[in-house]
This record gives sequence, structure tokens and C-alpha cells, in this order.
Amino acid sequence: MVRLKTMTRARIISSLDEMQQVAEEVRLSGRRIGVVPTMGFLHAGHQSLIRVARDRTDLAITTVFVNPAQFAPGEDYEKYPRDFERDRILAEEAGTDVVFHPEAQQMYPHDYQTFVEVATMTKVLEGKSRPTHFRGVTTVVTKLLHLTKPHVAVFGQKDAQQAVAVKQMVRDLNLDVEIIVAPIVRERDGLALSSRNIYLLPHERNDAPVLYESLQLAERMIEAGERNSKNLISAMSSLIEWKKSTAIDYISIADAERLEELDTLRPGNKVLVSLAVMVGKTRLIDNSIYTV
Repeated sequence: MVRLKTMTRARIISSLDEMQQVAEEVRLSGRRIGVVPTMGFLHAGHQSLIRVARDRTDLAITTVFVNPAQFAPGEDYEKYPRDFERDRILAEEAGTDVVFHPEAQQMYPHDYQTFVEVATMTKVLEGKSRPTHFRGVTTVVTKLLHLTKPHVAVFGQKDAQQAVAVKQMVRDLNLDVEIIVAPIVRERDGLALSSRNIYLLPHERNDAPVLYESLQLAERMIEAGERNSKNLISAMSSLIEWKKSTAIDYISIADAERLEELDTLRPGNKVLVSLAVMVGKTRLIDNSIYTV
């Protein structure tokens, strides 16, 4: 579906009941809905997701909600960057029709008790460092899907584990929505776009592209015939650790669909190479997928 439209002011919805009512009316009219769940502080990567939703549906919804359930104590929930007016403008530029901006008190009232959890694949990678994170992610995504009632939901490849977990949840719960995972959008030097990049000091920003450089190194090694994951991780680690501001949280070589670690790469393997690195005080993630 190709939908041409000029930029118009998006409808802003904060009420859960209003969002469900609007979505129901659109569905009953026979039109298709696409949703892009975000935590706000939008950038060109988010805009690319909105354009995918816009081009494949009749009504594009962008959700802007900093989800407290996916932040552990001591993480950056309170200081997570927020600028709703900026988000509205960027979402409109990308073609969104609705910006859904609920309050945390609505999403999680004082007597809230229900959570959605994908059991196994959320315990590895990011789940090791952030054990409560994905329960919060899959819970809020479930709620947002019920509230916006989309035919299509678009996520970014940068949060690779999140995308895999959401796909698993949708299959397991038989949710009637197509999950689309769109490519990572990068700066010219390769740094993956992230709302957290704003935290980087100038010298840290200069070091940050090493994450992508290490992924490129792994790709070259795989193309040259390297099949031992330890060798790949060792080479990536050496490159990253050369930068003074970096500290590696993890580097993983895993099956791209099951997220099981691979010791040896086999022909036909679809491999997710992912990493999390502290650059100064900012935790950045990145990944690439290769077929052996």
C-alpha cells in the first residue's frame, strides 16, 4: 500500500478509552491500522519506522510512552530524555496520523497486578544485565496492541532481542497483528541512532562508532571463513577495548531466532552478533545479522 499525504497536524490522544474507541471505529470502517511503539525522544530511526507503518496502512499511530515497568531501580527512568512537542513534530513529519501519549498512572494504576513474560529468551543477552526489563517490555507492548488494535506493528532491529521476544509473544498468545522489524538507521560514522546518544560527551561520541566497527570486523571474519565464536568475540573485544571510554557488558554470537549462544557457526546458520558497551556512563547496544 502506498499512501501519499501532505504533512498535517496529528491527533493527540492521551485517554486509553478514547484510543480504543478511535481504533475500533477505524477497524469497523475497513481501514488498516499500523502502530509504532516508542518511548519518545524521537530521531530519524523512529521516523523510518513511522514511514513503514504509514506506507502499509491507512492510519499510522505513534505511541509515546516512557514505560516505567522496563526500568529497574537505579536505571535512568527519571532522567530519560523527554520532549513531547519535539516528538509530535517529528512524528508528523514522518506521516503519523495519531500520537498516543498516555500517562503512567493510566497504564499502571495503583492496584495493577498483571504482567506478560516470555520465559526463556528474555533471560539471556540484555536479560542477564537487566533481569526485569523484558517483562516490562512485553507487558507494555501487549497493552499498547490492545489499545491501538493494529493490523501491523513496526519495531526496530536495533533492539533485536526485543523484536524476537515480541514476535514470540505474538505467536504464543495468537495476537492478530503482523510484526515488522525495520533496519537499523545509523549516523554517517556507523553509530546506531539512539535516544541515549544525547548523553555522550564529545570524546565518548568519538569512541562510540567502535561498536559498529566491531560488528563490521566480525562480518569480515565470518566472510573469510572464521567459524569459532570465541575468536570472533576476542577480536571484537580487542578492538572495543582499545577505546579508553569503553567497557564491555557483553558480546554475543547467537542464533538469530532462538537467541541460543553458538560456539561454532554452521553453514546455513542465521547468526545474531550483538553487544552492549558502556561508553562513559552511557550504555549502548548494537547488532548485525549474518547468514553463514
